[in-house]
Amino acid sequence: MKQERLMTVLVAPIVSEKATMVAEKNGQVAFRVLQDATRDEIRAAVELLFKVQVESVQVLNQKGKQKRFGRFNGRRRHVRKAYVSLEPGQEINFAEAI
Repeated sequence: MKQERLMTVLVAPIVSEKATMVAEKNGQVAFRVLQDATRDEIRAAVELLFKVQVESVQVLNQKGKQKRFGRFNGRRRHVRKAYVSLEPGQEINFAEAI
């Protein structure tokens, strides 16, 4: 896999109440990823960027909600999320990663 592609696969970490709960309970980290990203690309990107060993990757597609913007009906963007399980003893600290 090309390194340029792997640098763009991860869009952003998900920092929410649910993501924090999942991280504490299951040792997983949540990321927003590109719509066409595969599990293997996500695994390689996390290992490359954060220098950790990945145990497994679960991916989900979340459809955008129908919303009103003023007097117009619209839709929020679709989001693809990845829940990355790390090997025991591995940890990602976002404060140090930057």
